[in-house]
Amino acid sequence: AMVPSSWRVLRLAMLARCAADIGSRPVGLGGARRRPLAIAMTSSTQSRTSGGDSATVLKPRVIFCLGGPGAGKGTQCERLEREYGFVHLSAGELLRAERASGSADGELIESYLSEGKIVPVSISLGLLRREMESHNCTRFVIDGFPRNRDNLDGWRDLMADIAEVDCVLFYDVPVDELVRRMLSRGETSGRSDDNVAAAHKRIATFRESTMPIIDDWERTGAVHVVRIPGDLPIDDVWEKTKLSIQPFLG
Repeated sequence: AMVPSSWRVLRLAMLARCAADIGSRPVGLGGARRRPLAIAMTSSTQSRTSGGDSATVLKPRVIFCLGGPGAGKGTQCERLEREYGFVHLSAGELLRAERASGSADGELIESYLSEGKIVPVSISLGLLRREMESHNCTRFVIDGFPRNRDNLDGWRDLMADIAEVDCVLFYDVPVDELVRRMLSRGETSGRSDDNVAAAHKRIATFRESTMPIIDDWERTGAVHVVRIPGDLPIDDVWEKTKLSIQPFLG
């Protein structure tokens, strides 16, 4: 199958950057020179020998965290980070930070977010990859990704050989509650997409673009999906989240 040109461009850029980084990365934990993720994590384990001792480079493990806007994904991911040592990466927060940075992509990101649309995968995946490279960690929870089939195909093309997806946590919340939460959040967040019109657009986008992916995963079993009722009290949602991730903590 033909690979969209945006992915080919992104792959070439990533490979070029990784090639330039070989030998120039700072010394990491234990005195071992840290290699680019694209090279160090192309297999589940890889041995490195120095003075007769071998070290193992682990392929990062990823949990995708999905749910409609206002479903409480960020709250649960923050607790996973705090209590279990995951690195929490929020696709939405990365996009908003890039928008505020004044970069060339910032204006384009703003136009998509303010309309409740999904930002092109070449941008969102590039930001996620950059953040993963910046951490000496093998356990990530990614909040709000993949948002559509284009995101998923991009992940498979550019990241499948670099990181393993353990499961998907899906926080299922009724539409009325999602709207109520977003409007309440909009009173203090200052976000341009926390208003009635954008809320309904974002929910419609989620139902049309993201839910089909979740439904396919559940039907085929290609990825293990844990459906968690996100309209329960926060502590009850957390208890279900903790129980759901236990098989993947080994």
